[in-house]
This record gives sequence, C-alpha cells and structure tokens, in this order.
Amino acid sequence: MKSLIRNAEVFFDGIFVRKDVLIEDGIIADIKSDIPPVSGVLVFDMNNCFVFPGLIDVHVHLREPGFFYKETIKSGSLAAAHGGFTTVCAMPNLNPVPDSLENLNAELEIINRDAVIHVLPYGSITVGEKQQELSDMEALTSHVVAFSDDGVGVESADMMEEAMNRAKKLGKMIVAHCEVKELVNGGCVHDGEYAKTHGLRGNPSDSEWREVERDLELVRKTGCDFHVCHVSTKESVELIRKAKAEGLPVTCETAPHYLVLCDKNLQDEGRFKMNPPLRGQEDRDALIAGIFDGTIDMIATDHAPHSAEEKSGGLVTSLNGIVGLETAFAILYTKLVKQGVITLEKLIELMQVNPAQRFGIGNCLKISSPADITVFDLNAEYIIDSNSFLSKGRSTPFEREKVFGKCLLTMVGGVPVWEEVGINQKIED
Repeated sequence: MKSLIRNAEVFFDGIFVRKDVLIEDGIIADIKSDIPPVSGVLVFDMNNCFVFPGLIDVHVHLREPGFFYKETIKSGSLAAAHGGFTTVCAMPNLNPVPDSLENLNAELEIINRDAVIHVLPYGSITVGEKQQELSDMEALTSHVVAFSDDGVGVESADMMEEAMNRAKKLGKMIVAHCEVKELVNGGCVHDGEYAKTHGLRGNPSDSEWREVERDLELVRKTGCDFHVCHVSTKESVELIRKAKAEGLPVTCETAPHYLVLCDKNLQDEGRFKMNPPLRGQEDRDALIAGIFDGTIDMIATDHAPHSAEEKSGGLVTSLNGIVGLETAFAILYTKLVKQGVITLEKLIELMQVNPAQRFGIGNCLKISSPADITVFDLNAEYIIDSNSFLSKGRSTPFEREKVFGKCLLTMVGGVPVWEEVGINQKIED
C-alpha cells in the first residue's frame, strides 16, 4: 500500500519544513518537496496542516483487564489515535496486576487483539501493587517498558531500594508515583485557599515532594534509571532540578491540567478531581519554569477514565482521575503555544521527541522509519465536547473549552487508524 501526504508542514530534523511524505508498505519512503503521485497511491492533500511523528504518552490507564466498564484497550487506543497518539504506555493497576508473566500475558493477549496503536505495558514493582513483596521482575523485563506501582506508590524505602537495585541489573527504569499516603490524610483537593474557603480537607504539597526527595536519595545510592510521574509541586521541580545538576539518571513528567489549571479553577464536580490534585498558582508557575529550563522532560496525560457514576459525586466522593488523550494536544497548543508561552517545536519535543528517547521508543519522522504519523489542522477551532470522545470516560475539566488544533489523521505503520470525516483524500488514477 502506498500513501502520499502532500503540501504539509512536516516536523523534520527538529524544525518544520514544507514537504511531502511518501509511505510505502508501512515505511516512510521519502520526504521531499513536490513528490509526484503515481497511479494507485492514496493521496492526502493536507494543505497548510502539520505533520508530526505520532505523539507518545508514557502514562495512561487503559483499565483492561479487570475494569472494562471504565475503559478497554480498544476504546482507549481509539481515543489515543483520535488525539494524535501512536504509542502509549499502560499502567499496571489492573486485575490481574501484571506482576508475573502469566498475568502480563492476559494483558498482552488483549493488546495484540484489540489495540489500534502501539500499547506498551508496565510491569508492577510489587505483587498486586500491595507493597508486600517485589514482582517477578526478571521474568517480566523483556516484555515491559518499565516498572511502576502507579496509583499507590511504594511506601517502604527498603522495598523501593531493592526494586531499584534489581531494575538497574535488568537495565530497566523505575517509574514512580511519589506519594506519602499518611500525609495525604484523606485530602480531596490541594491544601490551599480553595480547601480553606470551602471547608475541605487538603492534600498538602509535601505528600508528593517528600517521597520525591526520598526516592532521589535512593537513586544516589543505587544509580537506577528513575522517572517521576505527574509532578505537581514547586518543591518537586526544585528537587529534580538539583538532582539533574548532580548528574543523576532522573527524568520527570507533568500533565496538561497542571500546566494550565490550578486550584483557583476548581469547581465542585468530579471532573476536577485527580491525584495529585490541582495545586496552587505558584506550583503552576514552577512547572512552566521547569518546562523552560528542561527540568521537566515530557508531558503525559495520566488518562484515567472512570464510569459516569464514579465521577458523579463532586470533589469529596468522586474517584480520582480524568481523561486526557483526546484533549491534550489541543489544550496545550491553545493555552501554551498560541499564547506564546512555548513554541510548537517545544511542544512536540515534550509530547514526542523526549518520551521517545527516554523510553527507547524509536518513532521519528525520517526516511526508512515506520510510518507512525499524525496530522493536525492547527487553524481548526472547536469546542471540546466529551460526547464526541472515543474513550468510555467523559470526565474532563476542559468540557466546553474553545480550542485550536484538530487531529485529522493518525497512521500506525502507514495504516490510517483515525481519519476526520471529510479530509481531502483520493486514489490517484
């Protein structure tokens, strides 16, 4: 099968250039100006649209096996394609938890059957994510992208140190949900002005940064490759900045909602409840500064769908988690790029280049590479409507937001897995 994407701005060698992209048998065959169409080729005329290597999200919850009523591998991967992602890394808080090869195979069977994009599973750090004993890391290592107990974290310093030692021997990364449970103390929002004004129990910043601090000390001892999930506090940013200055093998991510919202934006609805919670304005400013100076390496959605009933109870009783795969690029482009906070090139670095490099995902736009590609119309203006989502989850703090940047086409191995209705395409005579 041959396809030709014409008249687009292509992200090539770190910059945007007006080129055509020829795809043959799932591989990028050529990137140059004015490639002539030949008979039988499927031509996409993408005049003034932008072609990126497929976006990568290293932090998603696809809920299957075990919680298919929230999301499935099929619905979650379709949602990812709708948002321009061609690779996602799936967190292990499942049933069964992928803590052994047998349990992991249950997940891989569904991925191989139903996923429309690349889905790379995490193995759990502990058995059942219960923090009593380490998982069978040796058996899992060749089948997982990294190890994580995301959703709960690892409370025991001794257990985390042993996990780091084993991961280092295996050449794998530890990806950490950093949270001190007793410091959370049942807080449903950030321990800031909103909590005080509304009489709510607050989740303080030190519930996050104290465990970041602890784990960085363990990295100093073990030399383990280490990645911090969903950074939300200014203190965490500073700790990671200093660790990088020391040369420690540390990276981190934050999520779109922490970059564009803070606790002053809260409403008493489940769509504003996630963990970590939306922090204060100073924290948001620190995250932006961390983007500028490279302390924060990447943006990941922490896509965490729940049923409508589970998100119906407001801030106090709703479950933690929002969806993000179908809104991430448009929100970040609208709120950060169009407002001059960062460049489009920087956004692609955060959503594709850096995660690809750090997690060893070889996806780039160059000749002879697999054709994992996404195309966006950055001038397309629309209102976010969760009823249009392909995810089973509908809970987003960005409902009814006016945004720019619509995904028109997503290809995996040269095969379209998402096409916007009405895009300009034809088979050349």
